Amino acid sequence: MIIAVDFDGTIVKHRYPSIGKEIPYAIKTLKLFQEKGHRVILWTYRSGKELDKAVNFCKKKGLTFYAINSNYEGEELDVTISRKIYADIYIDDRNILGIPKWETIYNLLIEGKSIKNSTESED
Repeated sequence: MIIAVDFDGTIVKHRYPSIGKEIPYAIKTLKLFQEKGHRVILWTYRSGKELDKAVNFCKKKGLTFYAINSNYEGEELDVTISRKIYADIYIDDRNILGIPKWETIYNLLIEGKSIKNSTESED
């Protein structure tokens, strides 16, 4: 699968233009996706220095992306082609129902479990 993932509010807590604290299990889960052969694309509003900070934050934690704000590394901007990133799955906190816990995302995509069957602790 190709998985497009947002940064602020999805991998880290919202603190734009700063970098918030990592959301529990976000980077670990994305690395597990990669280990299973999936391509992870960083799909974010950030650009310039703010984008560099986000990419470096992830890189320091061992997460590198297949591509960043593009369909593949080295893709040239062509104004005649849609800038929407192609992916099989988009993970973004701005979804209509928000973002589930990263354990739930993993269970849905890799284990094939439904949200109803997902085991989340109720504290």
